[in-house]
Amino acid sequence: MSASSPPSVTATGLAHRFPGTNVLFSNVSFALAPGTVLGLCGPSGSGKSTLLSILAKWEKPWHGAIAYSYVNRIGWVFQNPHGVAARSALDHVVYPLLTRGMRRPDAETKALKVMEDFRLIEVAQRSFSALSGGEAQRLMLARAVCQSPDLLLVDEPTAQLDTSTAATVTETLHLLAEHGLMVVIATHDAAARATCTHIVDLADHVSNQDAATSFAPH
Repeated sequence: MSASSPPSVTATGLAHRFPGTNVLFSNVSFALAPGTVLGLCGPSGSGKSTLLSILAKWEKPWHGAIAYSYVNRIGWVFQNPHGVAARSALDHVVYPLLTRGMRRPDAETKALKVMEDFRLIEVAQRSFSALSGGEAQRLMLARAVCQSPDLLLVDEPTAQLDTSTAATVTETLHLLAEHGLMVVIATHDAAARATCTHIVDLADHVSNQDAATSFAPH
């Protein structure tokens, strides 16, 4: 990717349904650029995770199209953090750097800088199994940054956390955009929604399938 060609994603008129079911959402359009944090909001069952799967190219939309420009890598942070219990937090962030050919000392230096951004320095040597829920979720976000995705998809990052712990994760979400990523977050959490630069509320794309749509600046 050249400096003059930043990645972008443009979705036009997306609609989706599964065989034998009603339409989940329709007429959804948006555009992403580096630094955008798009929140996919709506009640359970409105299609937030399905739309993430479509953006990840795991699912084909029933209608509409998505154009990817200079998007070479798509990352995903799942709702439930998964790690290797006995491995340190630092190991989890270093690993994607090593797989890209970086030497261990250089990888640790970069990983620690990212972990500092996500307030994880104090737990860098702690095993994954000893992390709190909020620490584990922030660790997954830090690791995702080190994977250098052009587009990062984050599914309900606070859904399994108590209010206090969720707040520590929500506070770090804006860091993803500061790292130059295009970010799409599926959430029903008002605090997480408040961190997004733009919003698509899927509840607005069910009752009137012919309504014009675009994302609304937060």
